[in-house]
Amino acid sequence: MVQTAKEKEMNQFLAAFAEVESKRDAAPAWRKHLRANAIAQFERLGFPTTRNEEWKYTNVSPILKPEFRLPAARARAIANVDSFTYPESRHSQLVFVNGNYAPEFSDTSGIPAGVTVTNFREADQKLVSSYFATQAGYDNNAFAALNTAFADDGAIILIPRGKIIEAPIHLLFVTENNVISHPRVLLVAEEGAIATVIESYVSLGDEDVYFTNAVTEVITKQDANITHYRLQGESPKAFHIATTAVQQESKSIYASYAIAIGGVIARHDLNVKLEGEHIESTIDGLYVATGKQHIDNHTTMDHAYPHCNSFQLYKGILDDKARAVFNGKVFVREGAVLTDAKQLNKNLLLSSDAHVDTKPQLEIYADDVKCSHGATVGQLEEDELFYLRSRGLKPETARSLLTYGFAEDIISKIKVESVRKQLDEVVLNKLHQEIG
Repeated sequence: MVQTAKEKEMNQFLAAFAEVESKRDAAPAWRKHLRANAIAQFERLGFPTTRNEEWKYTNVSPILKPEFRLPAARARAIANVDSFTYPESRHSQLVFVNGNYAPEFSDTSGIPAGVTVTNFREADQKLVSSYFATQAGYDNNAFAALNTAFADDGAIILIPRGKIIEAPIHLLFVTENNVISHPRVLLVAEEGAIATVIESYVSLGDEDVYFTNAVTEVITKQDANITHYRLQGESPKAFHIATTAVQQESKSIYASYAIAIGGVIARHDLNVKLEGEHIESTIDGLYVATGKQHIDNHTTMDHAYPHCNSFQLYKGILDDKARAVFNGKVFVREGAVLTDAKQLNKNLLLSSDAHVDTKPQLEIYADDVKCSHGATVGQLEEDELFYLRSRGLKPETARSLLTYGFAEDIISKIKVESVRKQLDEVVLNKLHQEIG
């Protein structure tokens, strides 16, 4: 019997799972059970197609054509990764190669006593089992199911009650050419804990073709305050699919700044559940796409309790034949009175061939709320260009300044200086623009 292309792709992953599972080291019973459930659910779901409403504008079939190799059970030695690190987190960083912990590049000597910043294999398994896969469900997410089935290692951060971490914690994920990796992050901030976490994805070469399938789970307990920078700077020829699932408890603060610059096909689903009163949640994003890149952002803000605020601002810059997707949902459930939710998506097209599909959404089932949403798609304003040129600026410099200003609205909110400076340079270089 001849297999269809879809069946061949599915069987390729199922066979790979069986091979990996047979070679895995002894694992706790809960991990084995979870893996089995995840791969079974993946088999039931199959990969999404454009007939699926949530994937209507993003075709994942190009991701499934290459035969990526599975990473080794342990991270192997690679070239130095210093160019991807930040001075502020030099002694508070974990590095992963192909999803596996790389101790030779990691340094946690600056982490205060009592704070857990380690990898899954070295962590207390009772701690991992208490939180793993509690937020990033895979009932309707084939890629999250695949990650849960394959992820052998990952980063775990547990910040104890009342602890304040001054230095940012950096989680660096490097994927090599021709590899499929499944990075996993678990971040738990207990009552009153405060920290900044940088989660970045990079490649060793601009010609590298690989697939990163990442899942991050964040839990902020009462009065906790977490700032989360997510920097996706994959190879221009790589594929990146990711899910970030956040649960916030009463009076907690969560601020996410998601930057997407790399990948030929890249998608990030960010789902935030506000499960308590007096919560504040900010999720801002910037995506910059050139060439034939396709960058997709899906966000969900789920208000289940009264007196909560959420704010979203996603901005995109597209050039050449690039395409972007933004789908933002705000749910205000029954009883979630006095909710204040704002959502805005703004896009700047630098080329007549660039295209964006944007769909901000509100679903409100409560009275006495303040909610707004909107989207804009446009090009550089001619009167603004004229104004700058009338002040003696060259046309190229005027365009660069306006483009830079559009992106700076998001980048300026990043408080880690070296990260902010790096992003300024990367965005301008990517757009082949400079400011004298």
